[in-house]
Amino acid sequence: MSVIRAFIAIELSAEIQVGLQNAAKTLQARTGVLPVRWVPAKNIHLTLVFLGDVVTSNLDALKDMLKSEVAGQPSFEIEVGHLGAFPSFRKPRVVWIGVSTPPDLASLQRKISLASARLGYPGEDRPFTAHLTLGRVSKNASAEQVHKIGEILEAEKVESLGSMLVGSVNLYRSDLQPGGAVYTRLLAISLSA
Repeated sequence: MSVIRAFIAIELSAEIQVGLQNAAKTLQARTGVLPVRWVPAKNIHLTLVFLGDVVTSNLDALKDMLKSEVAGQPSFEIEVGHLGAFPSFRKPRVVWIGVSTPPDLASLQRKISLASARLGYPGEDRPFTAHLTLGRVSKNASAEQVHKIGEILEAEKVESLGSMLVGSVNLYRSDLQPGGAVYTRLLAISLSA
């Protein structure tokens, strides 16, 4: 039985990726040697549903579900900007840039999440928060380091990185390599114009 790690996400425009790369460089310079693992801009997506382990024999059912849920969904715009951290700036573990959540995005994410759960891929317990992960604070960071990273993030302002038209939803395979994750698109479903 062959298993892959998979997720459903929206690919970002080149302009948004450049903005994310610039924001990450600024934050890297500010945090210096503090233990934050920064995500390469080319690996940043707007994840709608993280599926986790998927048996390859289930891929066709997953693809059919995605086609069905995305069918007829109109394309829509999202705005990208402002810096945040999960769970908070006081105890940052994930550094992110926010994404506006227009009704079309919220509806699409909810539909895909519910349909994925019906196929046996339970979603997050937390409500959907549209975000783009820039970096992760090391689990080995001391309380003092975490506090310092939080202070730096809270003082930093990230303005709007622009907007983009969402024209498709993608199913990705994630392969963890020594140099970081490698993502392969398995399916792209276009939204209606």
